[in-house]
Parts: sequence; structure tokens; C-alpha cells
Amino acid sequence: MTTPHQPPLTSFKPKHVTDRLLSVLPERAKDVMVSRYGLGKNTERLTLDAIGKKYKITRERVRQIENHALITIRKSKEYEKERKTFEELEEAVKKLGGIISESDLLKELSKDPSVHNHLNFLLIIGESFKRKKEDDYFQHRWYMDDQLSDKVHTALHKLYENLSDDDLISEQDILQSFLTHLKEVSDEYKKEEILRRWLSLSKAISRNPLGEWGRSASSNVHAKGMRDYAFLVIRKHGSPIHFTEVAKQIEKLFKRKAHVATTHNELIKDPRFVLVGRGLYALSEWGYISGVVKDVIRKILEQNGPMTKSEIVDKVLKERYVKENTIMVNLQNPKFFKKDKDGRYYLV
Repeated sequence: MTTPHQPPLTSFKPKHVTDRLLSVLPERAKDVMVSRYGLGKNTERLTLDAIGKKYKITRERVRQIENHALITIRKSKEYEKERKTFEELEEAVKKLGGIISESDLLKELSKDPSVHNHLNFLLIIGESFKRKKEDDYFQHRWYMDDQLSDKVHTALHKLYENLSDDDLISEQDILQSFLTHLKEVSDEYKKEEILRRWLSLSKAISRNPLGEWGRSASSNVHAKGMRDYAFLVIRKHGSPIHFTEVAKQIEKLFKRKAHVATTHNELIKDPRFVLVGRGLYALSEWGYISGVVKDVIRKILEQNGPMTKSEIVDKVLKERYVKENTIMVNLQNPKFFKKDKDGRYYLV
């Protein structure tokens, strides 16, 4: 985004320019364009049907009037007089990355929402500008260079394909990964602020409230409930954390009400979490073994065969935050464990 210390991207006044361009039209055609693009006091953009009802004509006739008005403006002397205006717009689009989402472009050109419809109208009138409509993968976007547009779209598709549903990566890492798919793009565009704008074109890739990037459909990016928020909290913490602290962090980071008891119940139910101590939870993806201490000992012996007391204690303490005595009490259970003549424990 522009800052107060940066000069404006353009010097013209959008409302004045649109007034001059619209002045070449007959009264009804002018009114149709004002209504269609929200260029009057009422900034709501009326549909073809709504305008048709106003003039008691068909929506197709309104479309014809609109198209004819656009052609008339582009062929007019007023349009020619505004050459500098459109050159400034072209330079602004190029400076912002050559391809940019409609919402980002309008915000960068003006912080005044009342002129956004006028800027949008100028982009539509300008013969250099091309607009691609929003689809399942991308936002509405504007550009001028077809080759650049294709390269950015292709790079975003490849970036998405290289992410798994569970991936979460830092902004710096995703920018570096993005750059690997943009080798044929001019170096003038390889600036962080431009790369971020290009990333925002994608509807398939986005970041979560903690600033980590991944696939938009992933629950790690668009958290849908307490369990997803808890996952992000524990992942951010990076080590086992008590469920009461998980609840506090959910409220702090996501501004969501998190009752301690509810949070604990959700952690118990979800296989993504492992209880590793009294109220302490870790992520199962970190490699912790699930189950109570007895289960952990069993799995360790299954994987390693007979082991000494100290070997078992060392391995269990890597899986659970418990006292050594708790491990020893479990080892004394003859239903599950026995000791051979060498003092090593094995499974019954």
C-alpha cells in the first residue's frame, strides 16, 4: 500500500476526467453510463435490467447504448486530449507490477472510495488496459501485457501445485518459492511488494491470521472452528503447551471466545493432538506417540525389542512430560511387562 511519504501514482482528478469524457455523449447515453458505472452522487452500479425499466427499453437495448457510448468516447477529441491521463494510468499499472487485482489497483490509485468508480471507468475506457474477470482461481485483475499476465498466472498455478493441503510456510519462504517459477519475468518486477500483489491475485493460495501461507481450502489457512485455531496456536508455540494456555492464545490471536473446558474437549477428540503430560498437548505431526504412559512403553518396546530401565526412561521422557517414578510404576505391571535375566524389560 502507498504511504503518506510516497508521492501519488497519478496527478489527474478522476472525477474531472470522467466529466469531460462523458460530455461528448447525448443526454440519455450519458445518464445510462453514469447509472451503469456509478459515476453520480449515487455510487451504486445499476444493472442493465434496472436501467431498462427506467427508460422502458430492453436490457439488450441498454447494452447497445452502453457499447456505442464507449466507442463514441474513444473516438472523441476529449479522449485524445486525455492522452496524458491514460499514459499516467499505464505507468501506474506498470509500477504496481503490470498485473494487479482490481481491488488493490483502485486502493493504490486513491484512498478515497468515492473516486474508485471513476477510476474503474477510466480503465474500461482506456484502450491499453485489459481486464480478466474473477474465476475459481483468481480475483478480478487488470493488466496490459499478455505475456506478463500469462507468466504470472502460470507461476501461481505451479506454486499452488507444489503445496500440499497441510503445508504452512512463512511469507519469505513462499516469496522465494514463487520466484523460482518467475525466471522468465523481467527483474524490474521481482520486488517483494510486487510479488505480494501477485500472490494476492490467487484465490487458491492465501495466508492465515498468523501470516503463514498455504492452500486457501486448507483448515490451516482458513480455520473453521476451535480445533483449527488450537492447531495453529500449538504449531506457533512450537512445543507442548497446556490446554488453558491454548484457550488464552486463541482469544488473543484470533479474537475468538474460547472456554477452557470446551478447548480441552476439542483437543481430546482430534487426532492432530497428543496428550504428553498433565494437560500438556503436542501435535501428532511432531512424532509423539499417542496413548497413556503404558501404551508409550509398549510401542517403544515393540519398535526396539528388550531394553534396560534407563533406556526406556530416556525414550519415554522424549514422548511424555512425566516423572521418572510414573514410568517405573507402569513398568512394574506384570500383565504387560517382564524383565529378563539381563535386567532388560520386554513385552508379555
